[in-house]
Order: sequence, then structure tokens, then C-alpha cells
Amino acid sequence: MRDQQAAAPGSPAPVVATKFAPLPWRLTSASVVEACKASLGRLGLPSMGLYMQHWPGYGPGYFFNDNYLDGLADCKDRGLCQAVGVSNFSAARVRGATQRLAVRGVPLASNQVQYSLLYRAPETNGVMEACRENGVTLVAYSPLCQGLLTGKYTATGVKPSGPRQLVYGERRLREVAPVLDVLRAVAEERGKSMTQVSLNWVICKGALPIPGAKNERQLGEIAGALGWRLSEGEVAELDAVSARVPAGQGFPVENW
Repeated sequence: MRDQQAAAPGSPAPVVATKFAPLPWRLTSASVVEACKASLGRLGLPSMGLYMQHWPGYGPGYFFNDNYLDGLADCKDRGLCQAVGVSNFSAARVRGATQRLAVRGVPLASNQVQYSLLYRAPETNGVMEACRENGVTLVAYSPLCQGLLTGKYTATGVKPSGPRQLVYGERRLREVAPVLDVLRAVAEERGKSMTQVSLNWVICKGALPIPGAKNERQLGEIAGALGWRLSEGEVAELDAVSARVPAGQGFPVENW
């Protein structure tokens, strides 16, 4: 990790981000600080760019959510991170977290939630609006819907394997086919890949996509989503077709 800190001349330095989970034994703000220090030790870093709460506390952890936010503020105050964020927070939780952190003079930098052409719940459940109102960056995880939006899976061809096949079976692949058809047409007209168009759509929506890359080729393809923008007409066309597809499965705690 130390070797990766040195960026090539003229290129931006990498920003390291990680999360803590509100596990049953983490009940205090001090436990958040200790988790942050442990992560920094494993990373071999004195500080990180962004430290996040992985999901809101629920069950017994419900009663300690304020402590988790206080712990994030403590991490920022101690210089263990440059910014703090949350993940899978509802609109109400985004507003509440923003207010509590503001008392400490710490802005809420981000809320990481599932968001893609095939999962647009943040647009309708108030999360995107709450983020915009409070200057919080909406970070979109699974922006390619675990590979569905790359075009590599079809109802009549290659299908997902492993755990993904339980969620994205033949029925779901048939449901999303109209979206993939329009996505493919836009990509061909643009001279881009379906992956690049899918990611650029997220960017055009004002969110920050965080796709996964397994190799250098995939990383290069992802980078090709930057430096250009879909037209308003293309975004509207993709919006319209995706709105007719049943919503995908979300993370239950995002509504708590």
C-alpha cells in the first residue's frame, strides 16, 4: 500500500476509503476510533481520505447510531481521515447525520447506496434529494448491477453463475432485456461500451459510481466512462425504458 501512494507525475494521487461495520460489540464512539486505527494499521497509512459507516445500526445497534456518528467526527478531529461518510442511509438518516455532525463542525461527505439504471430507488425514496439538499455526494455502488449492464448476460445466452444466479435468473434477464437493447444502441452510436454508457448515466445523474475492476482491461474500460457526457435526450431515453422495468432487489436496511 505504501508503494501505491506515489502517483505518476501529472496524475491525481489515489484516495483511500474504507468502512467500519456497526457490529454488536461496537457500542461507543471510542470503538469507532479504534476500528479506524486498526484499518489504518492494516493499510500501512497514517490517515485515509474517507472513513464510512457501512450501514445504520439496527437491532441492538439502533440505540448507538449517535455514538457511531460521534466516532466518525472523532476520527476526523484526530486527523485519522480527511472526510467522513455513511452507507445505506435513508433520507431521514442523511438529514439527521448531517445535523449531528454539523454540531462538531464536520460535514457529511457521502452516502454510499445502490444505484444504477436497474435500481433507481434513490430517485424516489428521497435519498438523492436529501443528499443534494445537504451537499452530500451520492456514491453509487453496484452501478453495473453486478454485470447485468455490461451486456455479458442474456436470457438466451450466458447467465450468471454462483450466488448471482439466484438473483439474476432467466426471468430477471428477460425483464431487463429492453433496457439492455436501448443501452446497446446508445453505446454503438456513441462508439462506447455498454459499461461506459451505464457509468456515464450515473455521472449525469449527479452521482459518483464505484464499479469494481478485476484487471487492467476492465480498469481501462471504466476510465472510458470519463471525459464526456450523454446528451439530455440519451439520458431521457434510458430513463424511460428503465422506468418500465420492475425494480431490482435492494439492501433492506437502506429503508430503516
